[in-house]
Amino acid sequence: MLKPLKDRIIVERLAAEERTKSGIVLPDTAKEKPEQGKVIACGKDVKEIKVGNTIIFSKYGPTEIKLDGKEFLVIKEEEILAILG
Repeated sequence: MLKPLKDRIIVERLAAEERTKSGIVLPDTAKEKPEQGKVIACGKDVKEIKVGNTIIFSKYGPTEIKLDGKEFLVIKEEEILAILG
């Protein structure tokens, strides 16, 4: 398992929308990566974010990594824009 250092957070990106609001099915090439994700681990210096939070983050801030066939994002706490719910 990944263990983030200092003020970094490990996030699993939420799935992209399969359809538009009007019901049109989107092909994989047209889907945008969502800028929302679920926090799966927090570094020891993270203050406001908790494991399990759903967050909104900057589109260009995260570092993408792959581990065991899964994609994760590593984000600094300051790059998180909001907590949902």
